[in-house]
Amino acid sequence: MTPKTSTGSTLPRAQLLAERAFSTLEKFLHIEAFSGVVLLLAAAAALIWANSSYADGYHHFWHTTIAVSVGSWSISQSLHFLINDGLMTIFFLVVGMEIRREIHEGALASMRLAALPLAAAVGGVVAPALIYFALNPSGEQAHGWAVPTATDIAFAVGVLALLGRSIPSNVRVFLLALAIIDDIVAVLIIAIFYSGGMDYSGFLIAALGILLVLGMQRIGIVSAYPYVVPGVVLWLGLLQTGAHPTLAGVVLGLMTPVFAPRTRAHPLEVASKAVKDLLHHTEDDKPDPHHLAQPLKQLKHAQLTLLPPVSRVQMALHPYVAFGIMPLFALANAGVSLNGVDLSANGSMIVMLGVLIALVLGKPLGIIAASVLMVRMGWCALPPGVTWSGVCLVGLLAGIGFTMSIFIATLAFTDPNLLGAAKLGILLASLTAAILGLAWGFIQARRKQPDVT
Repeated sequence: MTPKTSTGSTLPRAQLLAERAFSTLEKFLHIEAFSGVVLLLAAAAALIWANSSYADGYHHFWHTTIAVSVGSWSISQSLHFLINDGLMTIFFLVVGMEIRREIHEGALASMRLAALPLAAAVGGVVAPALIYFALNPSGEQAHGWAVPTATDIAFAVGVLALLGRSIPSNVRVFLLALAIIDDIVAVLIIAIFYSGGMDYSGFLIAALGILLVLGMQRIGIVSAYPYVVPGVVLWLGLLQTGAHPTLAGVVLGLMTPVFAPRTRAHPLEVASKAVKDLLHHTEDDKPDPHHLAQPLKQLKHAQLTLLPPVSRVQMALHPYVAFGIMPLFALANAGVSLNGVDLSANGSMIVMLGVLIALVLGKPLGIIAASVLMVRMGWCALPPGVTWSGVCLVGLLAGIGFTMSIFIATLAFTDPNLLGAAKLGILLASLTAAILGLAWGFIQARRKQPDVT
């Protein structure tokens, strides 16, 4: 059956799906663009706080211990741990669902579509890692080789949005696809290189969480709330294994179904019948609440079954992640005391320069070189509307590391001085990459403008 529009005309299913995909992408980019501004404000607030007369309060606040106890059982962790290891699990859940959706129907749905952003992302990981490692080949400094390999989607898309409609939409799609693949690589790096010694008994707990998820999906539970319980079990299992517990979010995201659940009647038919029942029961001046309960329940169920869970849950969580969790993470982690970092000790200066140069120079070099190689070898072509100037713009903006880079830095360094130097390098690199990207974009936009004189 061919879907009808509001005017009664029919649309081919492929066109309808394409319009829905672009509508979802437009909403995603809008959230990312505005959240990038919020993220920037949070980072600026953290820097000001950490370098003010209240600097001691900044560090004491985030290391405040929060305890929960029931009878003889108790658990206590710092506020910093709850944000970095707890709330960031929800961030990684959204990342996992983005990856799952892109693999199913987006930029990673086929090798033909994914070849160029995949190669560019790999180049954008390898080149910065090599540059950093060349400057920091040994000691604890070498542990930070993965810090400059990540791209911050929110910041990068936010800066791109400042260039307006002069940038072709396919450049945005290319940047988004590259950043998502970048996230996949970052997740793998965290899982393989930045997890502690393995306690294999934790895998049994993690496996129980996964089995609970599969069982709940099997019996048709569509509401997201019941899945919190197996999610917590999976998180606790990974925490006990020594792997970073936030990876539980990625696992759950990749397990989220990409198809709407099957129902006896179409969700729109159920919703339509429920609305008619509501109208019928509300004709009275004082409708009986008991009569309204069933159609309201049917309406809620139709809402849950209309969209695939991977889209529904991601859309529900994305604003909270973009405007809540990520700015909170920035506020808790971007507060680098400029007086507290001794760049002359322990190779801190080289760590900062390694991160700075690897992000600002290594990212665009790796992305452009890999893209040129793929196109020259005939293995893929540039997407329609994407020029080499656009590839350069994507490469420059990919040097904005921030969220994931800071997250990896907190895992890579135990020395507070090296961690502070790495964070300082990330902040300077992200600012520099944003300025260079904006400058390049504005120059290219002016070149495209017709001469009216």
